[in-house]
Amino acid sequence: MTRPDRSILSGPVGAWGCRVVGAVVLTLLSATTTLAQSDIERFQRQLEQIRRDTRIQVDPRVPPGQRLFYDYGFYITPSYLSADDSAGNTRGLRQLDTVGYARLNVDGVHDLFLRGRATYRDFNEGDSFDADARDEYWKTRVERAQYRFSLARYLSAYDGQTPDNDLTFTAGRQLALWANGLVLNQDLDGAQVDFNIGRAVSVSILAGQTAPYTIDFDASRPNFDDDTQRLFVGAMLSTQVGRHRPFVYYLLQKDQNDAEPTVIPTGGGDDIVTDYKYDSQYIGFGSSGSLSDRWLYGIEGVIQTGSSLSRAFVNDPGFSAVDQTTDDIQAYAMDARLDYLFDTPNQTRFSAELILASGDDDRLSTSNTVNGNTPGTTDRAFNAFGLLNTGVAFSAPVSNLILTRVGVSTFPFPDTRPFRKLEIGIDVFTYNKLNADAPVDEATSDSRYLGFEPDLFINWQVTTDVSFALRYGVFFPGDGLTDVDGAVDSPRHFLYTGVTFAF
Repeated sequence: MTRPDRSILSGPVGAWGCRVVGAVVLTLLSATTTLAQSDIERFQRQLEQIRRDTRIQVDPRVPPGQRLFYDYGFYITPSYLSADDSAGNTRGLRQLDTVGYARLNVDGVHDLFLRGRATYRDFNEGDSFDADARDEYWKTRVERAQYRFSLARYLSAYDGQTPDNDLTFTAGRQLALWANGLVLNQDLDGAQVDFNIGRAVSVSILAGQTAPYTIDFDASRPNFDDDTQRLFVGAMLSTQVGRHRPFVYYLLQKDQNDAEPTVIPTGGGDDIVTDYKYDSQYIGFGSSGSLSDRWLYGIEGVIQTGSSLSRAFVNDPGFSAVDQTTDDIQAYAMDARLDYLFDTPNQTRFSAELILASGDDDRLSTSNTVNGNTPGTTDRAFNAFGLLNTGVAFSAPVSNLILTRVGVSTFPFPDTRPFRKLEIGIDVFTYNKLNADAPVDEATSDSRYLGFEPDLFINWQVTTDVSFALRYGVFFPGDGLTDVDGAVDSPRHFLYTGVTFAF
């Protein structure tokens, strides 16, 4: 069941006649649309990964002895991006990001931080993913609007106490990043309370909803790329044990999207009507820390449960529309990282990573609802809301995946101006399906091997206010993609260059 463009045709036509032929054609068109939407999701995921990798971190500390601290500024980043999609089309984009920020801190107790972004995008003619086929447009958004309060700093500033424990309250639009980012790495509108009991135990409680501009994992849902509403409630417990910090968490996600159903006419008989509902729960556990002065590690495992709506058609023994069913989710995933820091002026770092995520062999798409789970069966495909480094060219979603990454980075000229802060590195990824018979987000064969990808990156802090970033990756498809009729088996390239000017 791993060929979504073939399995729909597997039932006999016979007496169904023209109605079934029309339905098949229309459903194939739907599958093509879903794949195009998956390309949009991949493209947005690539941009988000680049944005987080290359943005300037603005988080100044409050100078001692100052009751009031404020800071403001902005930076601009002109950049160029060229990316190949799953159909082999090359899309070119010129982009200008203008980011303004402001921070106000009183006594180290009350902290208010605002950051907004205005982005101008200019695609090559016909390359835009925009629904209105616009090649040039502006997008604006408020990325951060958060207030933070520290009880320990309050008692220290106003009562002269030095408490061992602390309570930190953060409210507003903020980045919620838990553990390695396997399950949750999203901008949320909400609140988080952190209890720190000495230096040994921490408890975090989170409640919030995705910012509207969040890119949803279900690319078949209408407006998935600019109107996402998912509610999160969770808690994490962690403790310090020597060099290690083990943790355990529970996260509940409720689908609050009010999307209209997707209707696919069949040319006669019942139309295929797809509603959307995906509620999930995650129980995670793991640890981070160091194995020695040079070895760092992080490991996160998760068990996923919940319920999802099935697809709205079956093709055995004959193709027909059916009522959707609410199916149980039973899935799992893991992310493990290991880094070695060399004791050299070059700050050379070696890194390795393994990502595993379960898939479902009766799905036609590992993440979408339109071609999703077979009605009345358990949904075993892992889907979550994290953001991991899965390569810039293929940018695989973490579902039905075995990913390995090895990399090295270094500062080659630590004693040479102006190249002291020039960092270069390379990561090499290999991609396989965890379940060979289950799909990914594009058409595949029964082969497990999806391909491999080397990524080159350069980060250069030219001056205090000017930095340069480059990302180049090339994905070489494996048998899992190239054995499908019509699939593109040529390499997929991704290139990003950008210069940031801070003011």
